[in-house]
Amino acid sequence: MRRLKQTIAYVIGASLLTALGFGLAFALVPQINGNVVSATDNPQDFEIIGSDLLLEQERVFADIYQNVAPSVVSITIGARTNSEQLPFFPVSGGSGFIIDNQGHIVTNYHVVANADRVEVSLFDGTITEADVIGEDPDSDIAVIKINISQDRIRPITFADSNNLRVGQTVLALGNPFNRDWTLTSGIISALNRSIVGLNQFSIGGVIQTDAAINPGNSGGPLVNLSGQVVGVNSQIVSEERQNSGVGFAVPSNLVNKISQQLITNGFVDYSFIGIGNLPINLDTINLFSLPDNIRGVAVAEVIPNTPAQRAGLNNPAGLNNPANRSVDVVTAINGVPIDSFEEMIGYLAINTVPGDTVTLTVYRSGQILQIPLTLMSRAEYSNQGE
Repeated sequence: MRRLKQTIAYVIGASLLTALGFGLAFALVPQINGNVVSATDNPQDFEIIGSDLLLEQERVFADIYQNVAPSVVSITIGARTNSEQLPFFPVSGGSGFIIDNQGHIVTNYHVVANADRVEVSLFDGTITEADVIGEDPDSDIAVIKINISQDRIRPITFADSNNLRVGQTVLALGNPFNRDWTLTSGIISALNRSIVGLNQFSIGGVIQTDAAINPGNSGGPLVNLSGQVVGVNSQIVSEERQNSGVGFAVPSNLVNKISQQLITNGFVDYSFIGIGNLPINLDTINLFSLPDNIRGVAVAEVIPNTPAQRAGLNNPAGLNNPANRSVDVVTAINGVPIDSFEEMIGYLAINTVPGDTVTLTVYRSGQILQIPLTLMSRAEYSNQGE
C-alpha cells in the first residue's frame, strides 16, 4: 500500500511539472491534435499502478486464506458396513468451520443428516470423530463437536450480515469435489433471496454470490475481506451439480442464532405468522388498485387458527372473484421496511422468537394501519393437525 501511495504521488508530481513546463493554457486545456493527454497517459505508469493493485489484492486474499483455513474443516460421512476391518465406508463429504473454543463446528444439515459416523479433518492434519449436537432442517444448519485440546482449535468470527451490500467482495472456503481447503472469490450478487429448506418451509434473507461453490463446499464459510463469516455456503443453481455463478449462503446472523440454540437446546423454534404470499406485479396492482410503487408482502391467504387470523388481517378469499378488490400489504415489521416475502421470513427468523408481539404496518384500501400481532411457534402450527 505504501508503494502504491508513492507511485500515485510520483504521478501527480509528474503531472504538475509537465503542466508548468508547457504553460498554463495547456494545463487548463490539455488537448493536442484533438486528443486529451496528461502525464498519466504514460503506459509504463499505468503498468506500475496496476501491478501494485494486483499485488495488494493477492496479498489480502493470501492473508485471509492463511488466517481462516485453520478454522475450516473437511467432513467425511461414513456408512456402517459388515466388515470388522473397515467398519465404515465413506459415502459423502462436505465442509464446516469451528465457532468456539469448545470445538463446536457449524455445517449444513444435509451434510451430516442420518450419518453413521462423522469424520472431521483439520487443516493441521488432525483427523477425529465428531458428535452431532443439533440439527435444523428448516435452515439446513447443523452443529457438530470435536473433542481435542484447545491449543489446536482456531475459532472463526461472525460478521453482521445486516451490513452486507451487493457488490461486496467475498471469498468461499471449503472442500469441493474432495479438493480440501480450496479458496474461491467473487462478489455478493444479491441479498434477501429465499431457498427451499429441507421441509415445507423456506429460508429467507439468503445471500446470493458468484463465488464458485460446488458439491463439497456445503457447510463451508463465505467470508468478507476481514476474514469474518458472512454466510454458510448451502446451495447452488445448476442442472449439472457444478458452479454456474449462482450460489446461496445462509446469512451469518441467522446462523449465529441457530447455532447457539442448537448448542443450548438441541433444536430451533421459529416464529410463525400464518399468511400466504401473493406476488406484487402489474396484475395484482391493477386488480386491487394498489399504488404502482408499493413494496411489501401482499396477503393472499390467512391461515385459520394462526396469529394472522387473530390479529384481523384481511383474508382475500376467492382472489378470482371480480367483486373482491381488497388486499392487505404488509410493508414493515416493527418499523423495519419489508420489501418481499423473503425479507419477512428472514426478519422473523433472525429477530424474533415465538411469543413476541410485533407491530405490522399494513396498507389496506388506501389506509396505513398499525396492527399488533403475537407470534406463535412454527412447531406448534405444524403439530395442530396431529
